[in-house]
Amino acid sequence: MEAAFFDLDKTVIAKASTVAFGRPLYREGLLSRWLLLRALYAQLVYLYLGADDARLARMRNAALALTKGWNQETVRRVVRETLEEVIDPIVFEEALELIRQHHDEGRLVLIVSAAPEEIVRPLADYLGADGAIATRARIDAEGRYSGELERYCYGPAKRDAIIAVAAERGIDLAASYAYSDSVTDVPMLEAVGHPVAVNPDRPLLRVARAKEWEVRRFVKPVRLRDRVPMPNAAAAAGGGVTLAAVVAAAVVWWYLHRQPPAPARPWWVSVTRPGASWQHRRRG
Repeated sequence: MEAAFFDLDKTVIAKASTVAFGRPLYREGLLSRWLLLRALYAQLVYLYLGADDARLARMRNAALALTKGWNQETVRRVVRETLEEVIDPIVFEEALELIRQHHDEGRLVLIVSAAPEEIVRPLADYLGADGAIATRARIDAEGRYSGELERYCYGPAKRDAIIAVAAERGIDLAASYAYSDSVTDVPMLEAVGHPVAVNPDRPLLRVARAKEWEVRRFVKPVRLRDRVPMPNAAAAAGGGVTLAAVVAAAVVWWYLHRQPPAPARPWWVSVTRPGASWQHRRRG
């Protein structure tokens, strides 16, 4: 048996899944408007500065502290009820086509993500994948998050999880595929015979070029309901994001899409690499 392993954030969907569910969690009363603004800022940093171990460790620890005491069933319900609302506008068309292609060719499709199981598993079902491997939080006797992890599906742990699933299901990894955008997933990509860098960050792009891996660009968002039959996933009604969050989102969108006037150079050129052009930064 062969398989195709897909990273989730910025590979199958266009943004971080945990950030994407910020609005529903806010409506549920689990997040404040200040935390929403911080999430938008973190997404901006992730997009332009990448994700190194130290930065991700800080984000992970902050998330664990934030969610301590949340009821697991409440989070599961929020995700189930808002899957279509949240995910439908941000899925890459190219990812859907690849999932369909791998199924047509008889491969298992698995989503492998450092995001929580409560998000990744229902999202994998929603996208038509065959399963999911994700981060698992420790739950206390009352069904609430303890602030600790049972499994952190990140870096080498992703590779180890894939190897374990391959042994359990009889998957030929040498004939299998893996897709990711981040250099932190190099161990996962190296575990299969057909690694593919998708929308790679700069470090992964360098690795992919050195190892002569295939590089793909996913750029076409698609309304998922127009492409494949959807399971029953009720879109949440009512509520609404705060004015502050709307303004912050608009500012982030404008900042990511603006074309700086020549000959002025944006501030991040000097931060990333002397002489790098804005266009090169956008491609990288």
